[in-house]
Amino acid sequence: MKVTKGMTECRKQGETYCQRNTAEQERYDRGHSSRWIIENNTINGHRQNEGMLERILSRDNLNLAYKKVKRNKGAGGVDQMKTDELLGYLRTHQEELLLSIRNGSYKPQPVRRVEIPKDNGKTRKLGIPTVVDRMIQQAIAQVLTPIYERQFLDTSYGFRPHKSAHDALRKCQENVNEGYYYVVDLDLEQYFDTVDHSKLIQILGRTIHDGRVVSLIHRFLNAGIMIKGVKTTNEFGVPQGGPLSPLLANIMLNELDKELHVRGHRFVRYADDVIIFCKSKRSCERTYQHILLFIEGCLRLKVNREKTKVAHIRNIKFLGYGFYIYKGKCHLRVHPKSTQRLKDKIRVATSRSNGMSVRKRKEKLNQIIRGWVNYFKLADMKGLMEKMDQWTRRRMRMVTWKRWKKIRTRYSWLKKLGVEEQQAWKWANTRKSYWRVAGSFILDKTLTNELFKRAKYVSFLDYYMSVRP
Repeated sequence: MKVTKGMTECRKQGETYCQRNTAEQERYDRGHSSRWIIENNTINGHRQNEGMLERILSRDNLNLAYKKVKRNKGAGGVDQMKTDELLGYLRTHQEELLLSIRNGSYKPQPVRRVEIPKDNGKTRKLGIPTVVDRMIQQAIAQVLTPIYERQFLDTSYGFRPHKSAHDALRKCQENVNEGYYYVVDLDLEQYFDTVDHSKLIQILGRTIHDGRVVSLIHRFLNAGIMIKGVKTTNEFGVPQGGPLSPLLANIMLNELDKELHVRGHRFVRYADDVIIFCKSKRSCERTYQHILLFIEGCLRLKVNREKTKVAHIRNIKFLGYGFYIYKGKCHLRVHPKSTQRLKDKIRVATSRSNGMSVRKRKEKLNQIIRGWVNYFKLADMKGLMEKMDQWTRRRMRMVTWKRWKKIRTRYSWLKKLGVEEQQAWKWANTRKSYWRVAGSFILDKTLTNELFKRAKYVSFLDYYMSVRP
């Protein structure tokens, strides 16, 4: 992609800014500088890192990593090995594998590129490591996570133990309730694909003093990507799909967290979704210009200027939720785009042409409803749930009417459901569209909500009322 003159100038300014503020950036890490942790916390720091590779390769740690990879299942990598085959491979090659990791000759295989559709019509690029590489990455993550958890700030919520998207949303409400109504809604352009390896390794080196571990992580980063049988090298990016990727992503963006904290900003970050809270729009604009220099100059990441915006809290979307102010308090709502995506999922599940049996369709539909409501249960959405129930039941009536394909079948079922013979024959012969018939009184009084309930179809409203906090 061609870099514009303005972006180049911004990058130069950012690099100058980064050099000028290096000492200041090191000032904070849980109230102390990273220099303090390395030099003055010698006992703690060196004990954490002394023999780190041996801790990673310990029997207990590897057994735990194997169990997690086996439990998570997942697709195979470029070697097509499945998780069920991993134990057999380890029994045969365990000593050889451990020796290669210890002497530095182990070479991770390229990740298999998979693209999954995103809500905006584009695709998200995933990199699927082999199951052996996944197990080693998991073993590394298990040792590094407790070390870095002590460094991460409480305002970071993504990919962290005992933290969730709901916690991030509650923190947003807390900030707004204290008068921070304006936000910088940051969008990092293709974050997982643009992480600078050399910068990440530099950051890792501040905490990990076992060079063998840093080298092993570097080899995973440089393993390359296999696309349609052709291997491509990569100097940027942390491919999504491996157990180590979320931790590495948080380690990089923890630098942004520390910078924002040192500057006294209120913010919430969930993975690469960041919103910074201010009390005025003008303050937000100044904050944006300041942090832009740090992100592009110091962290060497890209900010999507088109999607990043300064706005009132009610005009942004965060983690699928929207916000509104009522009687001076911040409340959560479901963003319209999230509702539309839900409808798209239900359309697929209730399509007559998807080949699902009645039982399978019910299981799929109930799974969608439970999962969606559990995620959005913090929102005020009783009215929305009533509307979604009405719309979904009409979809179910439509697919049932389609399944009663022949006139005789429709006539027979309508009579069984209590419709008079003459009226049943009339409706069985109707030429109205499926959707119109689904909304007609004849199916309303035969395929009733009570009938769906007895058939154990989950209701949006009933389930929401049972799980809402």
